[in-house]
Amino acid sequence: MTGKKPWAGRFGEPTDAFVEAFTASVGFDRRLYKYDIAGSIAHAEMLAEVGVLKDKECESIVHGLREIEQEIDGGNFAWSTELEDVHMNIEARLTDRIGEVGKKLHTGRSRNDQVATDIRLYLRDAVDAIAQALLGLQQVLLDLAEKEHQVIMPGFTHLQTAQPVSFGHHMLAWFEMLQRDSGRFADCRKRINIMPLGSAALAGTTYPIDRHVTAAKLGFDAPAENSLDAVSDRDFAIEFLSAAATLAMHLSRFSEELILWSSAQFDFVDLGDAFCTGSSIMPQKKNPDVPELVRGKTGRVYGNLMALLTTMKAQPLAYNKDNQEDKEPLFDTVDTMLDCLRVYTDMMAVIQVKADNMQAAANRGYATATDLADYLVGKDIPFRDAHEVVGKVVAFCIEQQISLEQMLLEDLQGFCDKIDQDVYAVLSLQGSVNARNHLGGTAFEKVLSAVARARQRLQD
Repeated sequence: MTGKKPWAGRFGEPTDAFVEAFTASVGFDRRLYKYDIAGSIAHAEMLAEVGVLKDKECESIVHGLREIEQEIDGGNFAWSTELEDVHMNIEARLTDRIGEVGKKLHTGRSRNDQVATDIRLYLRDAVDAIAQALLGLQQVLLDLAEKEHQVIMPGFTHLQTAQPVSFGHHMLAWFEMLQRDSGRFADCRKRINIMPLGSAALAGTTYPIDRHVTAAKLGFDAPAENSLDAVSDRDFAIEFLSAAATLAMHLSRFSEELILWSSAQFDFVDLGDAFCTGSSIMPQKKNPDVPELVRGKTGRVYGNLMALLTTMKAQPLAYNKDNQEDKEPLFDTVDTMLDCLRVYTDMMAVIQVKADNMQAAANRGYATATDLADYLVGKDIPFRDAHEVVGKVVAFCIEQQISLEQMLLEDLQGFCDKIDQDVYAVLSLQGSVNARNHLGGTAFEKVLSAVARARQRLQD
C-alpha cells in the first residue's frame, strides 16, 4: 500500500517518526474495519444513485471493498501505522487494488463523519450483544428463583439480619436491577442510531448527496440534523458508558453478596469449582475469584466513563484530535461487560444453594421479631409499645440462647399478657415469609407469580 498521506500536499516535510506513532490510531481502531467498509459501501452506492459516481465505478469500489474485508477476515491485510488509522489503510488498499477510481470513494465525506459513523455502527452492535447477554443472565436468575423459591434466608439491612425472605425473592431483586439495565441500553440505542455521514468535516458537502438513502442502507433511524454537532458529538458514547457503569455496579453488588455467601462464616452457597481458584500455600482454600474479579473490573468501567467525560469537557466545536481517545475506553468497556455477563451467566447456572444453612442463619438473627411486633399491634397495642416489648423479648432470647420460636408461651406472656397460642404461627420463618402475600412480597406464592410475570416481560 502507498504510504502517502492524504493531506501531504500542504506540508513541506514528513511527519516526525515518533509523532507518527504517537498520533496513529490504527493499532486499536482497526477493529472498526467491518463498519468502515459497510459505511463506505453505502456511501458509494448513494453517490452512484445521485450521479456523482458512474455505475461501473461504484461496482468496482464495492467489489474492491468486499475483497479487502475478506483479506482482513483472513488475517492477510498489512496494516500500516504510517497511514494513521483504519480508514486510510482501507482506502489506500482500495486504490492499490482498483486504481485511481478508489480515490473517488472519499467524495462528499470526511474522516470526521466517517469515524463518527463507524463508532455508532459498532456501538449499535455492541448494545445488541450486551442486551442478549443480559437476557441470558436474567433467564438463569428466573430459573434459579423458581427452583429455590421455598428456600428461606435472612434478609439484611446494614448487613444485619432483618426479616426472613425467600431466596427466590432475592434472585428476583437481582433480576429487576438487570431489567433496568436492559432498559437503559435500549434507550441509549435510540440515540446511537442517528447517522453522521454526509456531515463531512463539519459544514456538510457541496455534492448532491442524499443522506436519507445512506441512512436507510445502514439501518439508521435518521441522518443527524446538524453537521457541526454530528461530527463532534460523543454524547451517545458517554451514555453507553454510563449505562455500562451502572450495570457494572449491579454486578459488583451481586459479587459482594456471593463472596460473603460463599465464605465459611456464611456458607449459604457453593460456587462451582470451575469458577474458583485455590491458594498456593493454603490447601483448604476455595477462593471466589470470578465474583472478586468482576467486582474489581467495575473500577475500570467507571474509569472509562470518567476518561471520556474528561476528554469531552473542554472541546470547542467541531471535531478535535482529542476524540481519538474515545475508542479505547469504548472497546475496553464492551469487552469487559460481555466477559462479565458471560461468566456470571455460566456461574449462576451451576450455583448450589445451601438451604439448611440459610434457614439456620435466619433463625439465629431473630428475623421474625417484626412479625411479633405486628402481632401485638393486631392485639390493639400501639406499635411503639409493641416495639419495646419485642426488644425485651429478643434480649431475653439472646440471654437464654434460644430463638423466638423456641420461647415458651408462659415466658412470652410474661412480657405481654395479650400473647396467646396463635403467636407461634407468626414466629415461624415460613409463616413470616408467607404472610407477605401481596404484589412484590416474598411469599412463596407471590415469588412464583413474579417469576411468571418476569418471563412474560422478557418476551414482550
